[in-house]
Amino acid sequence: MPIITTIIGILVLVLLISYCRMYTFLAFLIVSMGIGLVLGLKPEALMKSVQNGIGSTLGSIAGIIALGAMLGKLVGISGAAQQIAGKMTEWFGVKNIRWAFMVTGFIVGLPLFYSVGFMLLVPIAITVAFRNKLPAVYVGLPLLASLSVTQGYLPPHPAPLFLVKALNADMGLTLLYGMIISIPAILISGGLYGATVKKYTSIPNLSFVAPAVEADKLPSVFMSVLTVLLPIVLIGGSSLLTAHIREGNFLKNSLLFVGDATVSLAITVLFALYALGIFKNHNRQEVNQHFINSVKDVASLLLIFGGAGALKQVLTDGGVSQIIAANLQHAHFNVYVLGWTIAAVIRVCVGSSTVSGITTAGFIAPMMLTATINPNLMVLSIGAGSMMFSHVNDTGFWLFREYFQLSLKDTIKTWSVMDTLVSVTGLLGVLVLSWFV
Repeated sequence: MPIITTIIGILVLVLLISYCRMYTFLAFLIVSMGIGLVLGLKPEALMKSVQNGIGSTLGSIAGIIALGAMLGKLVGISGAAQQIAGKMTEWFGVKNIRWAFMVTGFIVGLPLFYSVGFMLLVPIAITVAFRNKLPAVYVGLPLLASLSVTQGYLPPHPAPLFLVKALNADMGLTLLYGMIISIPAILISGGLYGATVKKYTSIPNLSFVAPAVEADKLPSVFMSVLTVLLPIVLIGGSSLLTAHIREGNFLKNSLLFVGDATVSLAITVLFALYALGIFKNHNRQEVNQHFINSVKDVASLLLIFGGAGALKQVLTDGGVSQIIAANLQHAHFNVYVLGWTIAAVIRVCVGSSTVSGITTAGFIAPMMLTATINPNLMVLSIGAGSMMFSHVNDTGFWLFREYFQLSLKDTIKTWSVMDTLVSVTGLLGVLVLSWFV
């Protein structure tokens, strides 16, 4: 019954948004409350669940999204995006630009959370596509395939890191095996499938296209690239250095603070104001107005994220993920297929890759004591399953749709299919590796 309720609720959500043209946030609230009541949550508990879902989702990403939008605006109005776009086109050529973004996405995605990498790189990809008269989805999808793979497969991203600890896997071997299966997953989902989306020619959100800047006012290529890479340096450097410093040390605490995604982006915004010559070419009133406009650009998106968070929390508190996992735990599958299946079904129903991975770990962990299972491969199979078919209950789905301005149907045909390929190819990679390790 809970699974049927979830499926019906998601179908109603799609109808309200696509057919009835209801505002997305309102549709999320209506469906979340309806599903919660059917699942048996008492009104008081239901509303607390909705509030916790909105709060926890926005609490973790609101600062990142807002600061990322501000940084993107600064990179755009300063001409830094124009410099980077021009150099990438010059170095790789228009024909190979999507491959360049694919590689960039993988490198950037290793140390950065998905939302940070998205906010930093997607505006540049959209600008490159716009200036070279290419479909934005065609340029951006390979980049996002790389970001999705690193988020789902590789620690130190939240779900893979939790799985490594919960299943007593080896961090180094998990990373090594993850790198091996990442390559075919990215090539298939971003390279091969990404080549088929050229027909989706909708104009992206033009507020994320960098305006043309006069040549004499452009920042240097070095400063342009350094500004975009600074959050990567701060977060990645923090992760590397803190691993070798004992707990409680002042230096470690300081590095952890600087390496926080929100703090690193705030530092980068301040750095960009001076390094990109913003104060030289714009007065402070103009800069403040740009900040206001950048936040306006993503304000609606934040509400959508909050709505998706509410639905995710209602499904979690209603016991949907636990029921799915319990029903599948005793199924007669290959152990890696079982881990992937539990994670995949929870992901599709609940919408959160992190919830999917953490919930699945709780049911798989006891099996690790009684069966000969490679824990490193199990981490990867669950991680791959947690990326399965992102759709309307996932915040990433709406982030993609907002930036690339696709219809609901076309977002499913592009974004959702790409994520499904990431998931399935990851499982196949695990199964192949299981023959050799």
